[in-house]
Amino acid sequence: MIRPPARPAPAGTVYFSLLGPLTAVRDGRPLPLGPRKQRLVLATLLARPNTPVPVDVLTDAVWPDDPPRTARKNLQVYVSAARALLGSDSRDGRDRVVHGCGGYRLTIGEGELDTLRFRSLARAGRAAGERGDLRTAARLLREALDLWEGPPLNDLRDSTGVAEEAERLEARCLTVYEDWAETEIELGRAAVAVDGLRDLVERHPLRERLRVAWMNSLHQSGRQAEALAVYDDYRQLLARELGLEPSPAMAALYRAMLGRGRTARPAAAGREAAHGTALPAAPRDFTGRREELRELLALLGSPDERVVVVSGPVGSGKSALALRAAHLLGDGFPDGRFHVQVRREDGSARTPGEVLGELGRLCGVRVPGSSGVPAESTATAASVVTADSAVPADATVPVGPERGPAAAAAVSQGAADAWQRWLSLHRALIVLDDVPDEAFVRGLLPRSGPSSVVLTARGQLAGLAPVHRIALGALADGEALELLGKLIGPGRLRTDPAAALRIVRACGALPLAVRVGGMRLAVLRHLPLAEYADRLGDPSAALDELVAGDISVRLRMASGWQDLSADDRRALGRLAGPAQEGGFTLDGAMEALGCGERAAIRTVESLIDAGAVTSPAGEVTAHAALYEVPRLLCLYAREREEGGFSPG
Repeated sequence: MIRPPARPAPAGTVYFSLLGPLTAVRDGRPLPLGPRKQRLVLATLLARPNTPVPVDVLTDAVWPDDPPRTARKNLQVYVSAARALLGSDSRDGRDRVVHGCGGYRLTIGEGELDTLRFRSLARAGRAAGERGDLRTAARLLREALDLWEGPPLNDLRDSTGVAEEAERLEARCLTVYEDWAETEIELGRAAVAVDGLRDLVERHPLRERLRVAWMNSLHQSGRQAEALAVYDDYRQLLARELGLEPSPAMAALYRAMLGRGRTARPAAAGREAAHGTALPAAPRDFTGRREELRELLALLGSPDERVVVVSGPVGSGKSALALRAAHLLGDGFPDGRFHVQVRREDGSARTPGEVLGELGRLCGVRVPGSSGVPAESTATAASVVTADSAVPADATVPVGPERGPAAAAAVSQGAADAWQRWLSLHRALIVLDDVPDEAFVRGLLPRSGPSSVVLTARGQLAGLAPVHRIALGALADGEALELLGKLIGPGRLRTDPAAALRIVRACGALPLAVRVGGMRLAVLRHLPLAEYADRLGDPSAALDELVAGDISVRLRMASGWQDLSADDRRALGRLAGPAQEGGFTLDGAMEALGCGERAAIRTVESLIDAGAVTSPAGEVTAHAALYEVPRLLCLYAREREEGGFSPG
């Protein structure tokens, strides 16, 4: 059954439902939606309402493995059928589905699509809760949940593209369910949420916010032993799976229940944990980095570590690691988790004032003198600063960066003091993506309080102390092959494992390059792995081959090149030759640079600090060390040295 829209729609309007199987009704009567491929196109357009959907996305949804040569023509037929079903927009008489430079865009209103109605009700419910009107909040959130008829798009999930959209819808539903359950608990009506919370915890065992709500609901219902058992089970699961302990907020709730018995009625810690959370989705194909992830999670969970630097060359997966950790930590940061992009699309850095203004808007803290003055609120801060942001293929990448003391001065003293007061009182996770240097972040890092900070950057940020550092390099061969297999399919990987290994090694086993190569192979299904490995093995062609749509490895290398000083660029261009031969020693650096030992050491160490050269992990003398430059950075440096490709 499809529930009618809450807002009246004109007679004859089609009402679509994605929250369950894909269905449509007009004037109470179900409508036939055509053959399966036509329904896949319609589902993909409806899952991204009022937003351009690229043709490639539609193609992958309909033909995930082997699109025919007539795919685009067939799509046009399916889109025409969707236009006929939808009819014209009653406001201006135009087609509901139009084609533009960004793809196909479907125009649809809240009274015509259940996901839009769900979003509107959830937003209104949260707003009511923030005003303190808990009864209205509970009612609106329950209305939103009542729109769900089962797993979204459950009849079309064998399409990978549709399955991804369905999973995003499920994640939103889960968050709204947590909001609703916590509101009912605060109203003293915990019994209505107990059974549903138990079922969801079984399906999402590592989601701490659900566990907290379940504990609270059991405790409020007089089932204290069961509430305590929920904590014990979760503690053992975390220790077994991740080597972690429950968050301090959840541990405090457990102690309160132990000490006070049924009369305690602890506050809904889970609601605090969800305050202001704004994180992009973690990469679905995240692979490897198990030890680094475990270390980062442990550090962020420790009260003694407040600053962690995750560094590595361009494309080593720093942002992916930080986001993966941020999503796993969940309620470890009870005042929210936030993400801010530090650079603009052209690769240039924003000002610290702009970033501080955005942080204020996200966290609800008044920071006078910054770019944005939101209302005050409460939360806790741990920062994650990352440095692997994408550069669009059409971006103009400047060659001469302008950084230094002037950038740091962009934050007024009043704004910095207000931010520091907020940090000293709260515990939230803040992700600042793509930090250029130490000067940029000094005024944003907490000086006191329970905050934890992870700075992820291409360079080492050596001017920051004391900090804990995690350095990322290339993936191990097995991890790189696993990532490639996720993109092209394990069956295709097994057709020529030797060629697959050549591909990942030609990519320098960097996650970015392996991912782009896999995306390219996923489109070029006819291309033998051995032929693509040969192309990547050619130094003059490798960077040309590592392009997938608007993602270009060459342009990502260019965005890292701009961060180097002019002297470091010249030195890297000269060292790229010997580095391509398997690395270079100090003697090799002296010969390539044409300088003495002391000058060569300073130059190499400057490149290490900038993240362009890697050195051995253990202690070794300068003369015995073998230094390396990622293969693809070598190729880009040689291009620049020889006056080849120049971005922008």
